Amino acid sequence: MKTSLRLISAAVLFSCSLLAQADIKLGDKLPVSPAVKVGKLPNGLTYYIQKNARPEKRLELRLVVKAGSILEDEDQRGLAHFTEHMAFNGSTNFKKNELISYLQSIGVRFGADLNAYTSFDETVYMLPIPTDKKENVETGFQVLEDWAHGVAFKDEAIESERGVVLEEERQGKGAMDRINKVLYPKLLNGSRYANRLPIGKAEVLRTFKPEAIRRFYRDWYRPDLMAVIAVGDIEPAEAEKLIQAHFGRLKNPAKPRARQYAKVPTYSKPEGVVITDPEAGGNAVMIRYPIFAKGEGQTYGDYRAKLVEGLYTGMLNQRIAELTQQANPPFLFGGAATDQVVSGYHAFSTRAVLGKDGAVPAITALLQEEQRARQFGFSAEELERGKKRILRGIERQYLEREKSESGAFVSEYTRNFLTQETMSGIEHEYSITNELVPKISLEEVNAAYRKAVPAQKNKLVVYTGVSKAQTALPTSAELLAAAAAAEKQTLTAHEEKQLASQLMDAAPQGGSIVSESVNAKLGTTELVLGNGVKVVLKPSDFKNDQVQLGGSRFGGQSLYGVADVQNARYASSIVGQMGVKNLSPLDLSKVLAGKTARVSLNIGELSEFVSGGSGSADIETMLQLVYLGMTQPRRDEALFQAFIGRQKEIAGNSQAVPEVSFMNAFVKTMFNDNPLAPGLPKPEDFDKVQLDRVLEIYRERFSSARGFTFNLVGSFDVEKVKPLLASYLGTLPAGEIVSEFKDRGVRPVRGVVKREVLKGKEQKSLVMLTFTGDAEYSAEAQLRLQALMEVLNIKVNEVLREQKGLIYSGGFHGALHKQPYGAYSVTLNLPCGPENVDKVVAAALEEIRKVQENGPEAADLAKVKEGWSKGDLRAMRENGHWLSHLQAVQQDGRDPDAILTRVARGNAITAQEVQATAKRYLDLENYVQMVLKPEPKAGE
Repeated sequence: MKTSLRLISAAVLFSCSLLAQADIKLGDKLPVSPAVKVGKLPNGLTYYIQKNARPEKRLELRLVVKAGSILEDEDQRGLAHFTEHMAFNGSTNFKKNELISYLQSIGVRFGADLNAYTSFDETVYMLPIPTDKKENVETGFQVLEDWAHGVAFKDEAIESERGVVLEEERQGKGAMDRINKVLYPKLLNGSRYANRLPIGKAEVLRTFKPEAIRRFYRDWYRPDLMAVIAVGDIEPAEAEKLIQAHFGRLKNPAKPRARQYAKVPTYSKPEGVVITDPEAGGNAVMIRYPIFAKGEGQTYGDYRAKLVEGLYTGMLNQRIAELTQQANPPFLFGGAATDQVVSGYHAFSTRAVLGKDGAVPAITALLQEEQRARQFGFSAEELERGKKRILRGIERQYLEREKSESGAFVSEYTRNFLTQETMSGIEHEYSITNELVPKISLEEVNAAYRKAVPAQKNKLVVYTGVSKAQTALPTSAELLAAAAAAEKQTLTAHEEKQLASQLMDAAPQGGSIVSESVNAKLGTTELVLGNGVKVVLKPSDFKNDQVQLGGSRFGGQSLYGVADVQNARYASSIVGQMGVKNLSPLDLSKVLAGKTARVSLNIGELSEFVSGGSGSADIETMLQLVYLGMTQPRRDEALFQAFIGRQKEIAGNSQAVPEVSFMNAFVKTMFNDNPLAPGLPKPEDFDKVQLDRVLEIYRERFSSARGFTFNLVGSFDVEKVKPLLASYLGTLPAGEIVSEFKDRGVRPVRGVVKREVLKGKEQKSLVMLTFTGDAEYSAEAQLRLQALMEVLNIKVNEVLREQKGLIYSGGFHGALHKQPYGAYSVTLNLPCGPENVDKVVAAALEEIRKVQENGPEAADLAKVKEGWSKGDLRAMRENGHWLSHLQAVQQDGRDPDAILTRVARGNAITAQEVQATAKRYLDLENYVQMVLKPEPKAGE
């Protein structure tokens, strides 16, 4: 604790000293945050250590290796990623499957907590460790050491893992994979990166000799290319001692191979690229400007340049968004950014998802907007809004500095090791941002933009899309011609619409609080307002600048029949797209610049609900958005037409995606083609949507607040927020309204139903088993069902993945439902190869039968309970967890105090209860089996 206080005190003094400086010298290097200890062992291994309190009793460990797919020899294509897999399949101190089993036993979940990734230039291993027992921490560092130099690479383990990695490679196949294999060589301009995608080549993965992967490990897993990061509940001195003990003895090879980074050449000429695929889910264009070499800046001047870049990028994106707010927009969505392409290289790009008019209008509109900004610059009003957003964003980070999660620091230090990104700490960044941003002039922003986005340079203009017989595809020459013509057109300056400086001129008057009660155990206060609206308040100290809002009432789409299915389904989405009062959504974003507040009003299947969030200083703004959303929805024919056109295009293009066809078939099969059953949208659905009826339904459900209960959770003072609630929620109209849902009789099929869907070019399948039926809801039954799901998922990983190599991922999820009738649903999703479908189904059903006949293994149930215990410790310090619980209390009639006893109730679950749950809900005489298989090839 003393060390932590010293670090905080040092940071505060450090920040204050900078605030006192009159001028920042732009050529000086940014300092390193005093909160992190950075060191290097004699063998070259770098380490980062920081004591941090969030989440409690948890230590985030990382092993970062500067070795990825770019370093693979020709016979190693995919083995950087394969090496990552092998780290979990046996090492010096852990036999195959022992590591995952041990970590699960201490509450670390495989996939959700324990994980790793491989990229072009790095491999990162992620290990969160609970610190309630000292031996856990010591073992955690031992695991990292084993990953660093103790992976076993036994022949039999390699052979066993081939199936898993090949299934991961298969799972990634599809339209985007096929498009990317053509696109990447263009984007990366023929560099080595384009031929070293991390997943590798299936042929190599199937046939490589074990020595090839051992050679990769010997060559590149060495201390001079490694970093160990430890952030969380640990004393820095203890962490440093453990790092020295575990990693000090690692040795570099006598003759190390040179670690080089591939060069990416810039474009020598403009090029148009057209890539199509019959299963692409949509059409898009990208305009990529020349790639340029750029490292992470280290000086105050570099930091200032990034602020300038953020300003002009934000302003350009605001203008691009405005183009979509027309009845017939040139594209559906668009955006611009300067991105890191690969390590050490960046490029500026603009992108757009296309509508029915195709590529040329989108290219024209994007490049004209870029040219307009070059020619006339941005306005003072735009810059002022941009500055407000940046300053409010950094303020929020600063206010949360003592509540920041360890994972955020770990990510920052990982980037520092890999790309030398600076890490001066939020206290310092807050002070210098507030010093620098106000002094940034409009002239220098405009000049920086013109330099970063130059006209008539060698650009890559890319079209990707669905290959349809009825669609006229652009040619490469047409793409380039459209780009050249757009940059030559005569333009006028961007016009700024004059807007009010605030949402409302005055707060509504006449609201009151008529009763107040306190639940001391939960720390909640319930208010009843003068109009009957209830508000439950849960102030918390989990975050310093976070408030979450949720409100609900029964009714929803269930009150409307077949004729109004689409109007009711899209009513709230459409009205949300049109804004409030006389303000469009883009107008709202401008008025709210510098504020943190969001609200959405939705008409769900069985209820209306309001969700929102804000910073502590912006609660009133959030409540104003609720008030205006319920009392002054806006009608805008152009935005309505834009929404309908956008949704029809998206829905139409999605029909080409095999998984969409599969889900459509699933819904049709499961609910006997009932028109009231929820399903994925089809283009013709939107022909049935009428603006006037949409507004009528919206007003029917939101013109009265009667029956609503709102929940407010987060960093606020109850006494200070009461007048705001009385004013904005207490004055909402509360006339007579139906506040009960209607059971429309939608029910799933009964019996065993099996169906195959033949769709897709790739040799990949998806197995989905769905169990449904009537059931009485209770919190205890739900908890037992959750235990069953997690026990079975342990078996899915152990048996179907690790033992049989049939899958890469997949699992069970299930729930009990109280509305509109008591029911349960359990679904198992298992992506696999078409040739393995029968094996996968048989193996899954066998694991179900084992639990039904023998109950869960004691060790598996203990792992589930330990995971709940650790997860609950974190969840109880999250505003979102409390908000979900309070809403469930109102929706499902749960015991309000149940959140306090969840771990105890979970620990009380017996193996016999889990066994009975498996028999109750996994009825092998009543389930739907859906299988997606590829279309037969010609002649089959």
